[in-house]
Amino acid sequence: MIRIISIKGDSLHHLNSILMLISMAIAFYLPFELFLFSYAFLGPLHYLTEINWLRERKFFTLNKNDVWILTGLCIIATFMNFFPTKNSFSNMSYILLIALYLSVLFVITKNNIYRLLLAVPGLIVFHRLNEMQSFQLFVGLYLPTIIHVLIFTWLFMIYGILKEPSKAGWISVATLMGCVTLIFALPAHQLKYPVSDYVKNAMGPFALVNASMVNLFGLDELKHMNFIYENSAGFIVMRFMAFAYTYHYLNWFSKTSVIKWHQTERKNMIIILILWVISVAFYAYDYKLGMEVLFFLSFLHVFLEFPLNVVSIRGIGEILLKRLA
Repeated sequence: MIRIISIKGDSLHHLNSILMLISMAIAFYLPFELFLFSYAFLGPLHYLTEINWLRERKFFTLNKNDVWILTGLCIIATFMNFFPTKNSFSNMSYILLIALYLSVLFVITKNNIYRLLLAVPGLIVFHRLNEMQSFQLFVGLYLPTIIHVLIFTWLFMIYGILKEPSKAGWISVATLMGCVTLIFALPAHQLKYPVSDYVKNAMGPFALVNASMVNLFGLDELKHMNFIYENSAGFIVMRFMAFAYTYHYLNWFSKTSVIKWHQTERKNMIIILILWVISVAFYAYDYKLGMEVLFFLSFLHVFLEFPLNVVSIRGIGEILLKRLA
């Protein structure tokens, strides 16, 4: 175990509100640079510490072998990413849906017969839904990115506050919503600056996510891919992405007193730190290479977090129903 200063209670909530404001302020002026820095420097350490933390909590599933099913699905998704076909995006979307739906079953029932009975009709329904291009786009692009880093983080915050009511906690939830509102409400045309070729090359698949969000939020008419580096709408989306990812990581690292991700064996932490340094070195050498090398790890932490997301959503529902009753 390593010793880390832990901040608790209202002080922790206030700290998170401050971290949001700092993330938003930097995202307003250096959206591309902040995103790339956070993703390369903070991202790998988050993946490694969270996977280790989930492992020590048995991944919040009822059977010990459930994790291998999620890992297997992530391996298939990784294979599709490196060896794409014309149906790869559709298949990737469906695999994400399968992983999320199976995570629900892994959390609510331990009986394999019940799981099978519930899985078959669910997978058929999702297969039908996944035939719609708009549904594929929503799941394939947004579930492993903005839904994972923003929506699930927001729900996790709400779950914690419902379990331990705190005015400071609700202020932090409101601050998160306020930051997102300001990001989209304030114009970006005065903050534009020439985006370097390095940044454009490093953005990789996230350029597609940004371009899609320009259309999703109806910010402007997307004319070409370079649009996201030249138009105000592209800067608004980029500062949203930079804020969401940066705060997602900072939220994780700040909550040692709640999550206790640092309470692990010394050898585990040493391995984590070594792998983190190697990961950052890949990004420093070649950012696109870093993305490729870390693709499996980045996706794996998304897949393995699904059961925790289900636990949080179920917990929110149970608490609210209990209070209504």
